[in-house]
Amino acid sequence: MSRKTVATAADAIDGLLFDGMTIMAGGFGLCGIPENLIAAIRVHGVKDLTVISNNCGVDGFGLGLLLENGQIRKMISSYVGENKLFEKLYLSGELELEFNPQGTLAERIRAGGAGIPAFYTKTGYGTLIADGKETRTFNGEHYVMETGLIADLSIVKAWKGDADGNLVYRKTARNFNPMMATAGRACVVEVEHLVETGQIDPDHIHTPSIYVDRIFQGAVFEKRIERVTTREPEKGAV
Repeated sequence: MSRKTVATAADAIDGLLFDGMTIMAGGFGLCGIPENLIAAIRVHGVKDLTVISNNCGVDGFGLGLLLENGQIRKMISSYVGENKLFEKLYLSGELELEFNPQGTLAERIRAGGAGIPAFYTKTGYGTLIADGKETRTFNGEHYVMETGLIADLSIVKAWKGDADGNLVYRKTARNFNPMMATAGRACVVEVEHLVETGQIDPDHIHTPSIYVDRIFQGAVFEKRIERVTTREPEKGAV
């Protein structure tokens, strides 16, 4: 294995965490979240975090574990509706929140990874989202300026990775993970399957190794479902 390969989540974050830092955490809901890295950050105890993530897990799981432990000071998110503790902390003033339209959040992260400091979008113009932000008119249409996002650390989950850090995501877990991998000053990755370099077809690589600093095979993947919805079988169905 290469110098990027480490044994555990604790090894992956060793020396990278400090109080007051900004962390990007991949995933959408509970799909494709870096479960092992989140658990390791909780054990470490780093605090006063700003976390950039589409949402903040659920009560008792995912990023919700860091909320419970009092480690997060601010969230930059687009959806927080599945976490009662999040709502409680926000309404009590114990948690800062920067809301973003989901597409805007995705583009802010992509822009940060691409070295683009800011961009203009129609989304949010004339609403609370635009308060305090620069606005301009292009070809008679109104736009609001949004800044790119960069984190001190990106924590990413992939389905498969090789020893050099080339990554492949599986289905819906290919959500915020690829763009966040590009937008962290450091990027650590947990994978379900860690293989030797050369065992992934180059045409199948979603995130190239240049973005990855450390990689390990996760010990446990619970893969919870946020909200289980089922229906009764139809009468006569076998």
